[in-house]
Amino acid sequence: MIYCVVPRELEGELFETLKAHYAGNPNVAVIVDRRRAERRYRSATPAESEQRVLRDRRRRHVAGEFAPLFGEVSADAAA
Repeated sequence: MIYCVVPRELEGELFETLKAHYAGNPNVAVIVDRRRAERRYRSATPAESEQRVLRDRRRRHVAGEFAPLFGEVSADAAA
């Protein structure tokens, strides 16, 4: 389903025109945006309990060194 959203300010100009234009296409619905305010708006500083916790989810590096691959000379053997 495809929604053609018409802003409230342009409802009088566009709604009926777009509805008639897409009348033959059952996959398109013309609707009017009726929101009055942004739903995600909150106070300037959210409470401590509401703040996002950022975590570093990348894999940690393994401590130490890896054994040399077949055919490689280790740094200890070269010295």
